[in-house]
Amino acid sequence: MFIGAEEGVGGRETIRASGHVQGGYFYGSPPPPPPKCHPPPPPPPPVRLERARRALEKFTRLVDDPNGYTSNWKGSDACKFRGVRCAKYPDGQQAVAGLDLNGAGLSGKKCTALMLSGLLDRIPELTFFHVNSNNFSGAIPTDITKYKFFFELDLSNNKLEGEFPKEVLQPKPKDQQLVFLDLRFNRLSGPIPPQLFDLDLDVIFINNNEFTGNLPDNFGSTPARYLTFANNQLTGPIPPSIGKASKTLTEVLFLGNHFQGCLPFQIGYLVKATVFDVSKNSLTGPIPHSFACLASIQFLNLERNQFYGEVPEMLCQLPGLRNNGSLSLSDNYFTQVGPACRNLIKNKVLDVSNNCILGLPNQRPHGQCTEFFSKIKPCPNPKNLHYVPCKGYYPHTHPAAAAPPLTYNSLNPHHLHL
Repeated sequence: MFIGAEEGVGGRETIRASGHVQGGYFYGSPPPPPPKCHPPPPPPPPVRLERARRALEKFTRLVDDPNGYTSNWKGSDACKFRGVRCAKYPDGQQAVAGLDLNGAGLSGKKCTALMLSGLLDRIPELTFFHVNSNNFSGAIPTDITKYKFFFELDLSNNKLEGEFPKEVLQPKPKDQQLVFLDLRFNRLSGPIPPQLFDLDLDVIFINNNEFTGNLPDNFGSTPARYLTFANNQLTGPIPPSIGKASKTLTEVLFLGNHFQGCLPFQIGYLVKATVFDVSKNSLTGPIPHSFACLASIQFLNLERNQFYGEVPEMLCQLPGLRNNGSLSLSDNYFTQVGPACRNLIKNKVLDVSNNCILGLPNQRPHGQCTEFFSKIKPCPNPKNLHYVPCKGYYPHTHPAAAAPPLTYNSLNPHHLHL
């Protein structure tokens, strides 16, 4: 029986097919089997992540890696590579957000230079780049000035040479600027550019290089909390503008340079400072009485300079020093200490060894003191040395014990744990 298409009840078209009817049912040819469904192809890797993966794998072909730090930089998932940190970019894609190669000991293959270009300039999604204790050299790629979320740069203990890297000084929107800059233990030289102190940095570690010249006059414009200039070849005075950093400056190290002149009284404005170290320089003059306003100071080091005169009693009454702090004035030419200072000496808080203080042990020979005082030059504006911008000497407070300072860790070439 053949059933064709025809007008059925209600104007509907009936089925046209060949077959037969039995018991009121139509048995036609069996329907064709549904097509086989193949599993959908895997989605392509995110563009940002794949681009970074290729850059990282290419980098491994350029380095000698004696410690096998990058030995697992293989495969399709860069987020599993050692030292690689991934996060979701604002457009929703996964991206390599940070590289931590601290302590890897990488160098260029076959004694070639290990350049920052080829790695740092290939991953624009980076928020931090930490490569302490490797052998990177060459210029910092200018591409980092275009990275929207790049906040931390640690190139410490590498082989960087030449002047201060101006690539980190390029102006950027305030919410896109570096906050952490660590260039210590390299071979950088020349002057420190004033633009550095206009950046919205929280940490500036540039110690143990070969920087020369004076600190810029705008030094106090920096909003940084932690500063280390130690062990360079800097000269000239400590800029009076340092007092402008009073709202933020917490720890600052000037030690091991060739700073000269008298200390500015504006240092007394640093009410948040816990660490202040100008040891091992050529500074001179009396201690400004404004130091009595260093209400938070816990570690104060003026040793191995040419300071002279009386140690201010107000300084020895500061609570942060009295409560297990540290005040080092050794190897200078101080001549007198009062009762409060003698109490700190007794408690081994204050060190005044190798000075010119009559009646105390371990002082300079009389001849050395006489020769020094025959040649001293007075500080300019001596009245400022007696200016005390704050009120009260805090003799009756009970402060917390001194906390370990952070900036002294920067004097070790290895990675910092802040």
